[in-house]
Amino acid sequence: MISDGGVGFHRGDKSPALLHWLNVVLLVFLAVTPVWASNHYTDHQLDALATRVGKTYWILPSKNQTPAFLASPTTNAASFHPQANESFEIIDLVGRQEKNPYYKVKFNSGKEGFIHPEVFLEELNLSITSVDPQAIDRKKAAEAAEDEKKRVAWIQAQPWPRNVKEAAIKRQVMGGMSTGEVRQILGKPVRVSKFKAQFNVAGENWLYADGSTVVFHNGLVVRIEPKPNTEPQPRTEPQPTKQE
Repeated sequence: MISDGGVGFHRGDKSPALLHWLNVVLLVFLAVTPVWASNHYTDHQLDALATRVGKTYWILPSKNQTPAFLASPTTNAASFHPQANESFEIIDLVGRQEKNPYYKVKFNSGKEGFIHPEVFLEELNLSITSVDPQAIDRKKAAEAAEDEKKRVAWIQAQPWPRNVKEAAIKRQVMGGMSTGEVRQILGKPVRVSKFKAQFNVAGENWLYADGSTVVFHNGLVVRIEPKPNTEPQPRTEPQPTKQE
């Protein structure tokens, strides 16, 4: 399936603002001619609409609503609303002979439906988008999985006892580990603070996102401080004393 990169005239990377205005131009071009109202399109208009066949779009809720699709290419057909983030491909432009066109679409669920070109253009960039809204999340998840694979492989390659490796895979560090080893096991800390310990020893506190802190003296782990317990303690009501 081919993702739409423009308004159907040619593909290419365009800014969202340019995409919006090009779609507006196409909508106005189709709407201003008197033949639109009578559902008698010119061949040129139909050719412009047909350029979207074979392209993929995604449903993006607008004001908590998704666009309506029809069960058949008629105005009085039953309608349905697809799920958010569901994708569909325009597989045909039906009704060309009668010059009463509808886009025939197929959702990734396998369900088919129809939408009038005027409705499609009105919803484009509002509740219908040519960009996968979950693509960024999937990319981040794939990158995180690859990073985790490399992290575990690095741990397995170290000359450590089995119990130390198992703990490291679970993101648990041991006393005596270096800053480099801790960075490989836990990743980059959110904050580092330096201090001078007893006997002028150089110290560092590495704070992590879960609230835990790894404390170093001269570049080696001396202790791990867990996240402080900030849960409110339950109040105990004083018991009334019995009267004699």
